[in-house]
Amino acid sequence: MEKIKVRIIKDRIFSLILITLAFIACLPLFLILGFIIKNGALSINLDFFFHLPKPVGDEGGGISNAIVGTFIIVGIAFIIAVPLSILAGIYLAENRKNLLSEIMRISVDILASIPSIVIGIIAYLWIVKPMKSFSAFSGGVALAIIMLPVVIKSTEETLAMIPYSLKEASFALGVPYYRTILKVIFPAGLSGVITGILIAIARIAGETAPLLFTAFGNPFMNLNITKPMNTITLVVFNYSTSPYEQWHQIAWAAALVLLIIVLGFNILSRIISKKWKVKF
Repeated sequence: MEKIKVRIIKDRIFSLILITLAFIACLPLFLILGFIIKNGALSINLDFFFHLPKPVGDEGGGISNAIVGTFIIVGIAFIIAVPLSILAGIYLAENRKNLLSEIMRISVDILASIPSIVIGIIAYLWIVKPMKSFSAFSGGVALAIIMLPVVIKSTEETLAMIPYSLKEASFALGVPYYRTILKVIFPAGLSGVITGILIAIARIAGETAPLLFTAFGNPFMNLNITKPMNTITLVVFNYSTSPYEQWHQIAWAAALVLLIIVLGFNILSRIISKKWKVKF
C-alpha cells in the first residue's frame, strides 16, 4: 500500500510539474495577446473597418483599404498555390521512392526554410522590375511561394496515411487510376488537405517582409491587382515606425484585427482536423 501511495504521489507531482511548465511556456503568448488587446481595443470601432486612413492630425480614419487588400492578395496566393500544391502533394504521395519525388521533397524542404524576405526580393526581381511597378499580383506570387511547401507537405502526409486497401478496392471495381485518385483517395484525405490550406493562409496573412518589396502599400482604396495595394501587415509596419502617436494607436488596432484573423484561421483548421477527420 505504501508503495502504491508513493507512486500516486510521484505521479501527481510529475503532472503538476508538466502543467506548470506548460503554463510557463504559454505565458509569453498570453502576455503578448493581453498587451495587444489592451492597446488596440480602444481604437477599434465601425469607422475603423469601413473608412479610409486620414491625414496626420485628423481624428478617426480606418483601414478598410488594408483589409480589402489583405483578402485580395491572400486570394491571389490561394489561387496560384493551392492547385499546384495539391497536384504536387498527390504526386509525392503516389510516388514515394523514385528519383524525381526525392528531388521534389528536398526542394520543398529547402523552399520552406528560405526566409520570407528573400522570397520578397525574388518576387521583386521576377515581377516588379519587369512590370516597372509594385503590384498586388507580385505580392500574391510572393505569398504563394511561401504557401507552397506548407500545403504540399500536408497533402502528401495526409494522403500517405490512407490505406492502400482503399485503392485496391477501387481498382477491383474497375475504376480507372485517375478516377480512383480524384473520387476515392483525395476525398478521403480532404480534411487534412483543407487543414493544411488554412494553416498556410494563417501563415501568409501575417507576412510583412515580402510585401514591402512587392505590394508596397497604398493609402487609397485600390482593386487593381497591377497597382500597389495596402495590407494590414503593411499598416502595422508603416504606422508603428512613424513618429505620430495617432498612427501608433491605429497600428495597435490593426495588429489586433490581424491577430483575430490569424487566430480564426488556426481555430478553424483545428476544428476541421478534429471534426471531419477520416478514421480507418
